Amino acid sequence: MKIVAARKRVKLPGETVVDAEVDLGTTGGGYLLQARLNVTMPGVEREVAQAIVDGAHLECPYSKATHGNINVVTKVETAPIANVA
Repeated sequence: MKIVAARKRVKLPGETVVDAEVDLGTTGGGYLLQARLNVTMPGVEREVAQAIVDGAHLECPYSKATHGNINVVTKVETAPIANVA
């Protein structure tokens, strides 16, 4: 993600977080994987953040290897992370 952001001349905030949720399921007698990537980039415009996430997903070697085999959904949040006491 850093490389894609740098190409777009965007400095990622220090609070950038990627939370991955992966499910193992079954379908048609076989197993399947699916993933949700929840990305938080506080202070970055939503469209810019989404473009960075989409670009990183296209360039990631793992994403390329599993493209078409694993359903991946990305969710981008740009609001500041709430402080938890």
